Amino acid sequence: MTPQQSNGPEPSQPEFQLQSQVQPQVQSQSQPRPQAQRDMTRRRAVMAGGAAVAAVGLGAAVATTASAGETSASAVSATSSATPSAAASAAASSPSGEVCYRLTSETTEGPYYIDADKIRKDITEDREGIPMTLRLKVIDSESCKPLAKAAVDIWHCDALGIYSGYESSSGGGGGIPPTGIPPTGIPPTGTPTGTPPTDAPTDAPTGAPTGAPTGAPPGGGHQEPTDDERYLRGTQFTDRHGFVEFTTVFPGWYRGRCVHIHTKVHVGGKLTDAGYEGGHTCHTGQLFFAEEAVLAAAEVAPYNTSTTERTTLDEDGIYPGNGAQGGLLNLTYRKGRIGKGVVGSLTLGVDPDATHDGTDL
Repeated sequence: MTPQQSNGPEPSQPEFQLQSQVQPQVQSQSQPRPQAQRDMTRRRAVMAGGAAVAAVGLGAAVATTASAGETSASAVSATSSATPSAAASAAASSPSGEVCYRLTSETTEGPYYIDADKIRKDITEDREGIPMTLRLKVIDSESCKPLAKAAVDIWHCDALGIYSGYESSSGGGGGIPPTGIPPTGIPPTGTPTGTPPTDAPTDAPTGAPTGAPTGAPPGGGHQEPTDDERYLRGTQFTDRHGFVEFTTVFPGWYRGRCVHIHTKVHVGGKLTDAGYEGGHTCHTGQLFFAEEAVLAAAEVAPYNTSTTERTTLDEDGIYPGNGAQGGLLNLTYRKGRIGKGVVGSLTLGVDPDATHDGTDL
């Protein structure tokens, strides 16, 4: 099946860009990586110099200097919204002429993964939210060469924190109190008025909840789908330059987690009538959003109707805090007009020989 590729809609003349804070790793041909590092990645020794142009994708052009929260003319001119040819030109003009990327951090798969069965670019379906174009490039982190024909999954919650396939178990919040919570000022029926049993635990926390949480659990522990919905989920195959592009919406948030998008990269498989089969998963990660963008999005409907307490990027227990290497997206949008659309991009450096399915983290 020919991968779907398109330039897709994006904001014209972006005025604001949030760059991930970790710069690409520069390697020299005269300084090969230590033996221990080569053994750790279980990859063949290769020279990175000849692959410099192929290495620079939409994720991080070497000419950019802006970090999260900064505005820079040079950053806008050589950003993730640049074309592959523009990014290549930026690499060619870099002082070293050699660019490579660290392995992108592995993270937990989370409880709401559904095996790839929707091969498509536009995963929005009928979900409301800020339009978002997500552009990813997948490269071999050691050779810096693009990985063609890799299957890239993404999945995330909607603007109010709901995951398709798990609508009854993923919480979110949209201004309506969860079922089972009585209106303010009316005591619940059946409230005990007597003395607790003498054998009750003495170390139980006061006011501890007794029901199931309304939000998604922050870590792993796969759950089986509860419904047939599949919005905000999809798979694309990388082109010969390693690129995929998705049309989606800016994710919302739910209890205990910052705003994020899940992703997996599969290699060695093939497309069948039943979907993508075979091969192995070489990367399981999450893509993260700078606080400035999330705060701006939170002022736009329907995000501004959410009653769920938000976890910040710094408070999140899964984001590794290491910028682009940890999945922090480069974001481009018009300042003060984020509701018109966002472009998010990143280069994923993976080890195609490794297996990382994210279920053991």
